[in-house]
Amino acid sequence: DDAKRFLEAIKGDRHEALYRVGVSVGLRQGEAFALRWQDVDFEAGTLSVRHTLHKYKGGWDLQSPKTERSRRTINLPPTCLSVLAAHKTRSEFERVAAGEEWQEHGFVFTSSIGTPLDGPNVIKQLHAILKKTGLPIIRFHDLRHTCATLLLVQGVEARRVMELLGHSSITVTLNIYSHVIPALKKETALQMEAILNPTTDKITDKVEFSLLN
Repeated sequence: DDAKRFLEAIKGDRHEALYRVGVSVGLRQGEAFALRWQDVDFEAGTLSVRHTLHKYKGGWDLQSPKTERSRRTINLPPTCLSVLAAHKTRSEFERVAAGEEWQEHGFVFTSSIGTPLDGPNVIKQLHAILKKTGLPIIRFHDLRHTCATLLLVQGVEARRVMELLGHSSITVTLNIYSHVIPALKKETALQMEAILNPTTDKITDKVEFSLLN
C-alpha cells in the first residue's frame, strides 16, 4: 500500500522516472545517476547497467561497477518503460528551453541544464514528496529495498531477485532480506497444504510489511 501511494504521489514530478526505476528494478543511486540513453533499449524493453556515477567536489566520474554481477541488463516493466519514454520527451523540451546553457552528456537523469544529478538535492525533493503524502522518510536506497521486498513476498525466487539487484551472491540477498523469510516459510506451508489437501477450507493469513523502511 505504501509503494502504491508513493507511485501515485510522484506522478508528474520531474523525477518520476528516476523514482519509478528505483522501485521497479532496484537500481542503486549511483547506477541510476550513471544511466545514459544508450543504455536504454526501448524496442527490447531493457535497461543496461554499465557504470556507476561518483560525484566529488568540483566534478564527477563514471566508473565501472564493483563486481561483474553488478554489470547487468534488466527487463523493464511496461509502465516503467512508458514513464521513461515520457521522461525522454520531457528532457528534449528542457534541452531546448536551456539553450546554450545545456551541457550534453547523454545522461537519462539530469539537472535542468543536462549535468549529472546531485544526490542531496534529489533526497531533499524525495523527502518533500514523502512528507506531503504522509509516508515514512526514507533514503533513495530504500526504494531498492522496497523493490526486493515486493518481489520476494510475491514468491519471486531469491536467485532472480539477486540477478535483478546485481548482488555478488545469493547469500548477500538472503542476508539482507532475512526479515522476509518467515513470511515466505509460512506461504510455503500454505501452498503445500493446498497441493496435498485441496479440499481443506482455505486458510487466510495476512502478513503486513512496512515496505518503505
